Amino acid sequence: MAFTLGFVTDLHFGPVAYHDGKLRKLTHHARALTEGVVRAMNEEVHPDLFVNLGDDIEDESHDADLARYEECQSVLRTAKAELVNVAGNHDTVNLAREHLNRVWQREGPLYYSFDRGDHHFVVLHTLEKKDAEVRIPEPQLEWLADDLTTTKLPTVVLMHHSASEQNLDDSFWFRGLPHLALVKERRELRGIFEKSRKVRAVFNGHVHRNHLDVIEGIPYVTIQSLIENLDEDAPGKPAAAYAVATLDTSRIVVRVKGNDPARYQFDY
Repeated sequence: MAFTLGFVTDLHFGPVAYHDGKLRKLTHHARALTEGVVRAMNEEVHPDLFVNLGDDIEDESHDADLARYEECQSVLRTAKAELVNVAGNHDTVNLAREHLNRVWQREGPLYYSFDRGDHHFVVLHTLEKKDAEVRIPEPQLEWLADDLTTTKLPTVVLMHHSASEQNLDDSFWFRGLPHLALVKERRELRGIFEKSRKVRAVFNGHVHRNHLDVIEGIPYVTIQSLIENLDEDAPGKPAAAYAVATLDTSRIVVRVKGNDPARYQFDY
């Protein structure tokens, strides 16, 4: 029986964001675009899970960030599907684990796993040190290896930063800055995935584009940001991106919707 995932990422509720003097993140459209994604989930997609891959906010201060994070989550929770959250780097600049957990309505680390349908899902928490690096600490890698040993189910991994080797030479945000887009421990991380022989796909946001790498038979899918400006400057055209992945016993099909569409298919 097919299992459907809906995705949205990098919503960036918050102040308007410029880069090199040009309007790049259409944050002033974030709420309306998020409401549009939720409508699509409720009226067209009807996913079994609705996955938010992180960066709900454009960080500014603790009070502003918390208010905007709660606003974003309140919109996402109008979806009729179960909401699964991943912590993004902007989400955790001014907000601590307890703040996110309270809004997520859960407890414990910001990495966790669960089973739904015939699949196992792993949510990882990548940690970014501003302007320096992106890491997954060793205790989390050890937890992951144990978790994948324990499960008998095909597994989908959800994370904010990328674990692939994608070339960033044509990336607007990360050209010359792979250390701010790719997890430093990515080879070790992929080794854990590969050794388990259970990981069917890995999904991430953060890079603000659509991208696919297949490494040792595992697809690594980067999903475009909801509010990325597809034009060079103001007034701008938002990507309005969300994705739908359909999983069955032999195949995954990923369709990215909105103004920057893409389609990927993987057979096991």
